[in-house]
Amino acid sequence: MPIERDLRGYGRARPDIIWPNGARVAVSLVVNFEEGAELAVEQDDAETERYGEVASTSPPGVRDFVQEQVFDYGMRAGLWRFLDAFADANVRSTFMMCGRAVERVPDLARAAIEAGHEPAVHGWRWLPHALYGNAETERRDIERTRDVIAHATGVTPVGFMSRGSQSPWTRDLLTDLGFAYDSNALDDDLPYWSRSPRGSMLILPYGFDTNDMKFFHPNGFVQPEDFSDYVGAAFATLIEEAERGRSAMLTVGLHLRICGRPARFRAVKAILAELARLQGRVWIATRAEIAAHFRAVAR
Repeated sequence: MPIERDLRGYGRARPDIIWPNGARVAVSLVVNFEEGAELAVEQDDAETERYGEVASTSPPGVRDFVQEQVFDYGMRAGLWRFLDAFADANVRSTFMMCGRAVERVPDLARAAIEAGHEPAVHGWRWLPHALYGNAETERRDIERTRDVIAHATGVTPVGFMSRGSQSPWTRDLLTDLGFAYDSNALDDDLPYWSRSPRGSMLILPYGFDTNDMKFFHPNGFVQPEDFSDYVGAAFATLIEEAERGRSAMLTVGLHLRICGRPARFRAVKAILAELARLQGRVWIATRAEIAAHFRAVAR
């Protein structure tokens, strides 16, 4: 059954959520672990992924080493910057992992999870799940991704988010497979329940505005301060609203190949410093932790 579009949401009757540390604002740091799962002639795809530092200049069927290396940087160098900075700041994040990426570098996936971060399913390949033509193939790839991550890291993921749009049946598949939450949503500031005849799925909204992918947009972020100041403004607004009794969660989306670069990583450091300054006024948590708390208090 297609997902019914809901333009009303909670309206004025928003749940009164107090997160475990007493704050009203939950912050989810999400790192996308997808390098090596993108479209590439090297992987026998017909063409190369065109979304990157620069657009691919290779025609379909011609291998693009430049675009591959833009992605490779994230695993080779960016990952370690993130892990070191998170360890220094004593924060944990959620790593959205593509199955094919984990399959290629299982030791790197394991290093991220052994550092205390949460693994979540980000699709087998870095492709929209709306491209699946049938539920059976999509289910098989979700299961395969979950199993590869579990085998590599020792932790079975309970969360899901695909690139771009999901299919009309993705949420029902996640319900059937026992996932704790789905993050393919951009439509609220709080988790909410999506209900269907197959059951209920907890939705943890994501955000494309507080996301470093806008460094790759022509009209997006340029200087590191563009990103960190924007995220800081989001923190400030939600905290002001929290003082009036409004609860929220905010996602900060990060990519190994984007903010893993030295100049842009200054934005990550600034965001972590601001979160440290806001200690007690926000709750920094993995998505699994946010889902578990919301499930317990807002069934």
